[in-house]
Amino acid sequence: MDRIIKKIEAIMANGADSTGSSVLSFGAFLLMLSSVYGGCVKLRQNIYSRRILQPKRLPCIVISVGNLTLGGTGKTPMTMLVAERFQHLGYKVVVISRGYKGRAEKTGGVVSDGRTILMGPEIAGDEPYMMAMRLENIPVIVGHNRFEAGMLAVKEFNPDVVVLDDAFQHLKLERDLDLVLLDYRRPFGNMHLLPRGILREPVSALLRGDAFILTRSDAAPDSETATYLAQLKRYLKGKPIFRTFHVPNIKVVVRGSKASIGKKFRRSSTFGKEFLKGRHVFAFSGLADNHDFHGTLAGLDCVVTGTLEFPDHHPYSVMELENIVRSAKEAQADFLVTTEKDYARIAHRIKWPMDLAVIGIDSAFGEDEAAFNGFINSRIEALTSKDNKA
Repeated sequence: MDRIIKKIEAIMANGADSTGSSVLSFGAFLLMLSSVYGGCVKLRQNIYSRRILQPKRLPCIVISVGNLTLGGTGKTPMTMLVAERFQHLGYKVVVISRGYKGRAEKTGGVVSDGRTILMGPEIAGDEPYMMAMRLENIPVIVGHNRFEAGMLAVKEFNPDVVVLDDAFQHLKLERDLDLVLLDYRRPFGNMHLLPRGILREPVSALLRGDAFILTRSDAAPDSETATYLAQLKRYLKGKPIFRTFHVPNIKVVVRGSKASIGKKFRRSSTFGKEFLKGRHVFAFSGLADNHDFHGTLAGLDCVVTGTLEFPDHHPYSVMELENIVRSAKEAQADFLVTTEKDYARIAHRIKWPMDLAVIGIDSAFGEDEAAFNGFINSRIEALTSKDNKA
């Protein structure tokens, strides 16, 4: 089974298929499934675009942060950034996430009221719990049914603005603003839909978006920048495009006796980027693309003595955690290092016998900061003006 999964992942990522000599190659089989999947996606889009099924409406402004592809493009850091921008403008904000793989995904519930964390990561899901640890005075709610989660937000917190994490494909709920994230390095993967590629929807779905954010824009070589932008602009029809880059930060360094559930991260870390420079570290992570984490560590100038990789949202077992510690000791590491998202799942489950550095990622607009702020300000003014007239 692992071999099949790895083969599918290789084909999705690169379009490679080593079984071309067979009558019906594995890649061709996946392409057939992609055609079926694409037909279902288009049918669903038509049902909502023609109002055969009516999307529901919340009594507040709704902003979606989403993407077009499977895997990480930095949606969660961007969701937090957008929520804090609206908070800074004086609006009451609530963040809503699906709560993927958390026990409250189906039932819904309040992860945090903005001050106190009310759910653990097993119930909330790792990303909502991570947001709850980071966001101050911004409640976090989970639920697969975003409308019901939104009505819970209205009932409990009466927000002016709801920010939806990963909701571009959630057509059941109307949005006032769709922000779509695209990985600058490879915005459309191999151009195929799932499962032959990583596209959740056809590229034409970008027409639903209101603004586009190119993440990891500093990772693409300068020679490719013009090509990517030209390709994107053909699809985006003159809509705003902003470029961002990921900024790694050491959010916290803990010992096992100090790790506890429900503890919020401080906004500013006391550990600078130089903290791990030259230190020997053992890295472990469970992400959609663990190689991204390895690249982050390279940027922190630490010496990686060993790594262990796991699937995205991986539920670490006791045996796996013990193996991580044992492997780190055998590699003679000074520190264990993991991601903020992984730490959210394990903080309360083990007492680490060695220091653990938690690496988080923030989104930054750089030179596009003023343009993005201006866009947000103009859109919120237009939306509030429209509501006042109504």
